[in-house]
Amino acid sequence: MNTLVPAAELAQRATMTFPNESAEYRQARIALLAEEIELRRHIERVAEMRRALPPGGIVKGDYHFDGERGAVDIDGLFGDKNTLVTYSYMFGPERKRPCPMCTSLISAWEGEAADIGQRVALAVIARSPLERLVAFKQERGWRDLALFSDTNGNFSRDYHGVSKDGGDEPAINVFTRRDGVIRHFWSGEMDFATADPGEDPRGAPDPMPLWTVLDMTPEGRGTDWYPKLEYGAKSK
Repeated sequence: MNTLVPAAELAQRATMTFPNESAEYRQARIALLAEEIELRRHIERVAEMRRALPPGGIVKGDYHFDGERGAVDIDGLFGDKNTLVTYSYMFGPERKRPCPMCTSLISAWEGEAADIGQRVALAVIARSPLERLVAFKQERGWRDLALFSDTNGNFSRDYHGVSKDGGDEPAINVFTRRDGVIRHFWSGEMDFATADPGEDPRGAPDPMPLWTVLDMTPEGRGTDWYPKLEYGAKSK
């Protein structure tokens, strides 16, 4: 096992400086850099723990999906991959329009979908009929995301895509297929019960690039702003 150099020592080795910065700024930045190095290491430790999870529950439900290439069961969602990532999209049949926050997230994933597809299968699942999903996909200009309608709703109910009162919930789930057996591997389990004071419930690392970028700014995420489906003259 490699012995890690203390983060504070690594931070002191950093060579970057910027025009006209003060000694006070550089000192504070080095202290922050040490914490960023610790954060990177913690992310790696968490990812290692996740990969080392024991086998999850066997998937036995009666799950049926309607996709752009036809009807499939959960095995069909894997395609030729052995790992499947699913996102439960808050776009149920009772909604006139999909959730703006979900849409922002998967719009970012659209840009990575082709790359993700080289390693694992990625499926966006909603309870609306496929026609509605495809129409919105065309409206947004998505090309690489694979959208599926949960035709009987069983998958959404079993894997936390539906709230207790029957409303939509966002959910990220990962499944594996090994030796013909499909198992649940991991799910994002942070919700209102696990949120810290003053924070919206979110996972860590946050799967939404929007917040990662805003976290780099002095304004941060803010407390009164959320994504919209449209902006400018079309904003509502």
